[in-house]
Amino acid sequence: MNRFDANSTTDQVIDGISLQGQLAVVTGASSGLGVETCRVLAAAGATVLMVARDEEKLESVAQELRRQQPDAQLHTQIMDLADLNSVRIAATEILLHHGQIQLLINNAGVMACPLQYTAQGFEMQFGTNHLGHFLFTGLLSDALIDGAPGRVVNLSSAGHRFARFNFDDPSYQNRPYDKWQAYGESKTANILFTVGLDLRTRERGVRAFAVHPGVIMTNLSRHMEEADLIALNERNPSGEPLVFKSLEQGAATTVWAASSPHLAGRGGIYLENCQIAPAAVQGKGIGVESYAVNPAAAERLWSLSEELVGQSFEF
Repeated sequence: MNRFDANSTTDQVIDGISLQGQLAVVTGASSGLGVETCRVLAAAGATVLMVARDEEKLESVAQELRRQQPDAQLHTQIMDLADLNSVRIAATEILLHHGQIQLLINNAGVMACPLQYTAQGFEMQFGTNHLGHFLFTGLLSDALIDGAPGRVVNLSSAGHRFARFNFDDPSYQNRPYDKWQAYGESKTANILFTVGLDLRTRERGVRAFAVHPGVIMTNLSRHMEEADLIALNERNPSGEPLVFKSLEQGAATTVWAASSPHLAGRGGIYLENCQIAPAAVQGKGIGVESYAVNPAAAERLWSLSEELVGQSFEF
């Protein structure tokens, strides 16, 4: 029986689990949840490849983790998810040195930013949170399959309840921009991607999970002002004030998804509070919306994503 919940910490969920001999690739590794995730996976014996866009910041964090854990096996890789050319270069460099990957943690993201566009012209939240990770995962898929059994963990959010994915205008070319709606659409895309990926890789030994970490004040919320917190509270389906988690609690579901024996044989599902999430119920603050795990929508998003990144992936 799974004994963990919203208050569980990373150290608690990894207790007794060894990741010795496994390679974990973690995006967004220079701050917040990414740093905590790298710390815990390395402490459990994994070799951790820390990926982020700011080289100076990433190296500083890696040095600090090495100071805390002298035996930690940590490597770094620069990549900007908002530039697909950077994603391709990073994936190529990773594959030069690593033929097998057991864990891919797609942790990086942006939230509620002003209207901006990626290098290839996609709305920033859609382009960074989904498309960059879609391409990165696809490019690393052979190494994941060669390293199986393995897992891919995609950071989503309860914010997926803000909006279904808009297939007609994902980059806000023909409609007014709403930063929270755009965030919700990108988080719905993260779950749909998980469903589509798991369908393609589960027979090859790689399972995919989408994770809601909870509400944590990290660098992800750098664009937020007091009015945004009020708006976020108003959008909370339960109507109750937001409950904030510590970093150790926030990264716990990610670590649980990456390592728990409880999830063996499972995949294509949404996790929250170190549990498999139930279906969302109106007026409640937990669960996953049916539109986010709809297989037909997942296939439609997969096709659209391949078209937008200009590359198809065979499994």
